Amino acid sequence: MSKKFTCLLICLLWLSACSREAETPAAVNGEGQKNSLTLDKKEDIPASFFPDPVQIVSIGDSLTEGVGDSTDKGGYVPYLQRQLEKEPSITAVNIINHGVRGSRTDQLLKRMEQTETKRDIRKADSVVITIGGNDIMKVVRNHFSDLQMEQFEQARKGYEKRLGKIINKVKEENQQAQIYLVGVYNPFSDYLTSFKELDVISEDWNDSSRKVLRKFPGSHFVEIEDIFSKQGEKLLFKDDNFHPNDRGYEKIASRIYQNMEGNSLGDNTLEASAKGNEE
Repeated sequence: MSKKFTCLLICLLWLSACSREAETPAAVNGEGQKNSLTLDKKEDIPASFFPDPVQIVSIGDSLTEGVGDSTDKGGYVPYLQRQLEKEPSITAVNIINHGVRGSRTDQLLKRMEQTETKRDIRKADSVVITIGGNDIMKVVRNHFSDLQMEQFEQARKGYEKRLGKIINKVKEENQQAQIYLVGVYNPFSDYLTSFKELDVISEDWNDSSRKVLRKFPGSHFVEIEDIFSKQGEKLLFKDDNFHPNDRGYEKIASRIYQNMEGNSLGDNTLEASAKGNEE
């Protein structure tokens, strides 16, 4: 038999075997008889196996809008988005930015009544809030020539009440959403070193924020005061020395991300947290 004919015969036999309907494999028992084997049909992969995109809503003041960001892309938002998208359990991240510069707690409360804001919060897995800095600055502007610690103390009590209403409004729209409140910082620590009262004021207002958040499950405080109090690296926007620059926003995003680690984001879960390791 020629080699060409042999190869052709082998090919025909192979094609014939492939064209048959799949048969159930059989095993031979000890008496030489075949026992049929049954194979369980694999279940279809559930749709939940592939996580939906993470939905995040950012609300608040100029730190949310991104004042000082040279790229004009929303301050910490793009940095946070990139970090989250590196997670293997997350297919995509969608962040909606509702930040408005100059916002105080009373103004944010009014904006949260807007239909669009309420709708976005309702769909969110997480809500990130920056607020409080302008409440402090209002005291400075109103009493600039005669600043007293009592004035800040009185304003802080009002801030606590309004912040509680803000968190409650988020919960009214979405009980499942994780809430991340970014703390305030003292932007004058580098060049008003003799005015230590501002450090105390920032600490007191951050303590008030923690106090309010403890009343609401699924609410988390994001500490950033220590980031901006460290000497050395320039983290403020050079045009006003008040808002973060690009590097400042990157560090804020890293701190938010670290606080999100280990907390549920809808059907997605990030791995264990390790606070304080900014890049």
